[in-house]
Amino acid sequence: MNTPIRIVVVDDHTLFRRGLTALLSREPQFQVVGDAADGGEALRRVKDLQPDLVLLDNHLPGVNGVDMLPALREAAPAARVLMLTVSEDERDLAAALRGGACGYLLKTIEGDALAHSIRRAMSGENVIAAEMTGKLVSAFQASSAATPAPAPEAPRDTLSPREQEIVRLIARGASNKEIGRDLGIAETTVKIHVQHVLRKLGLSSRVQAAVYASEHGLR
Repeated sequence: MNTPIRIVVVDDHTLFRRGLTALLSREPQFQVVGDAADGGEALRRVKDLQPDLVLLDNHLPGVNGVDMLPALREAAPAARVLMLTVSEDERDLAAALRGGACGYLLKTIEGDALAHSIRRAMSGENVIAAEMTGKLVSAFQASSAATPAPAPEAPRDTLSPREQEIVRLIARGASNKEIGRDLGIAETTVKIHVQHVLRKLGLSSRVQAAVYASEHGLR
């Protein structure tokens, strides 16, 4: 039997925390090991429990969730942090990506989609709400303005036709499994292609690949 994904829920609304905990508890793969209503409590719980994943709201009493990312990552270095918020502000998206969040979801998400996103995040993917993908370019530009840019981009023609197809699908938010199904190739083959794409383009994440696709007409 697979070890369940241990989750801490951080949100200042009690009813939302309880509802989310009940929703996640329906999935045998998930185990909500704790929750918190504010930043201080969140840091204590995360440090004590060392969860696999933190679901983090952005609007907490006295602090924005995105501003807590460095402290949360220090408290539990192995944990992945997934934003779950109502904010559709591209500046919050940029701050989350810059701070090391593995994804940015909106609270309007359906339960099944949330469960799928958590699994994707735990497999190493970046997950972004469909409503926010159009803001990725602005968010990445805002993030780049605050931190030095990584390696320069490689020209588009360095990508093979198959790699360009994969970048297009990444930009649409497709998972490796979905890309494999669309292209008729194995999921492991997709992972290899994604690694090659990131290395060729001098990028470090699927989010940056999605931004690259938007900026270069690969949509």
